[in-house]
Amino acid sequence: MSKLPKEHKFLDLSDYGRPVARLIANSLKETSYTPIDVTIWFIISGLIAIACILSGYYWAAAFFLIFKSILDAADGELARVKETPSYTGRYLDSVADIILNLFIFIAIWYSTEANILYTFLAFLGIQLQGTLYNYYYVILRNKVNGDTTSRIFENETPVALKGENQKNVNILFRIYKTLYGVFDKIIYKLDGNAPQGKILPNLLMTAVSTFGLGFQLLIISLMLVLGYKEFIVPFFLWYSLMIFVFISIRKLL
Repeated sequence: MSKLPKEHKFLDLSDYGRPVARLIANSLKETSYTPIDVTIWFIISGLIAIACILSGYYWAAAFFLIFKSILDAADGELARVKETPSYTGRYLDSVADIILNLFIFIAIWYSTEANILYTFLAFLGIQLQGTLYNYYYVILRNKVNGDTTSRIFENETPVALKGENQKNVNILFRIYKTLYGVFDKIIYKLDGNAPQGKILPNLLMTAVSTFGLGFQLLIISLMLVLGYKEFIVPFFLWYSLMIFVFISIRKLL
């Protein structure tokens, strides 16, 4: 099942790896591999990318960052083709993403000697960017009867779906709330009326998709291989200002 009905699909600039992700998922459909296995693979790919950044192997780092992005889509695709959605996978995916993002920026700080405060603020910036993108995307999916594994408001521990353990869901949800709760609250404070607004137009969703993790990793990869690693932290600091631009546009609709 797709996340959105066909008539509401938009050009998602962060989702460039989806075609390859579908190939991976379809190749694993009849195997014993699970979406959790694929999530573990993307964690390993992210860790290899971090090691490559620290070692100065930027082409290899770019490869594994993009491969990580593809696998990040493949775990969800595999869950859909096997018809085994799970909150365990949803929260593990998100927890792994934010931890890897932090270590990616630590590696960038180490390799560029960037200001540690600015580096941390850039990390916070990409998390806020991703939260806004996810917020608008989940609102859209809920409004048009799309995939509902993700919820607009993650306030209560969900009931485990068929095939998963409630204890695992409880633990991962608490970790998720600890890591993401502050970002959710900030975005909701900035645009709490979005769920009651109109269906978000495709053009706005395409623009906001530049806040998606896949696109962020692509930008980091390009800057690494093009010799602009020193500009990664400043870029994400300044691009975070677009949060206010997109929210303002959404409110004017």
